[in-house]
Amino acid sequence: MATLTVWKFDTSDGARTALDLLRKLQEQQLITIRDTAYVYWEDDAKRPKTKELGKLTGAGALGGAFWGLLFGLIFFIPVLGAAIGAGVGALAGSLSRAGIDDDFVQDVRESVTPGTSALFVMSEHAVVDRVAHEFKQTGAQLITTNLSAEQEKLLKETFTA
Repeated sequence: MATLTVWKFDTSDGARTALDLLRKLQEQQLITIRDTAYVYWEDDAKRPKTKELGKLTGAGALGGAFWGLLFGLIFFIPVLGAAIGAGVGALAGSLSRAGIDDDFVQDVRESVTPGTSALFVMSEHAVVDRVAHEFKQTGAQLITTNLSAEQEKLLKETFTA
């Protein structure tokens, strides 16, 4: 079962810095990264900036459409330009059916504020206690949504080309 995990950091560069830790954990086979992205919000910026990273070793499983829509919903970042409309509503509905609900969006929106950052990781096969211990050392705050196999399939069908 895949898990979408969000690690929030109290600095705007915390998520970027944590990528090295995530790579190390993957190399130690403590977690399998399916896709990852991060947001960073500088103190003087009106909104956060985003960076899609894939699975850290190549193309990600979900791609930019998924991350763009998710970040757009959470942070009100325009993701589809003039195409915003019924299509976005349908995609947002797919997110909800895939286990990413309003509570998740609201929790992340309230947690990631100016001067902070967040690392978004779609993973599986995590040795949860070891991964959590390593991230705890960074001072990160954890927000997580577990996705069933069916929900993950729905996400892939919706957001992959």
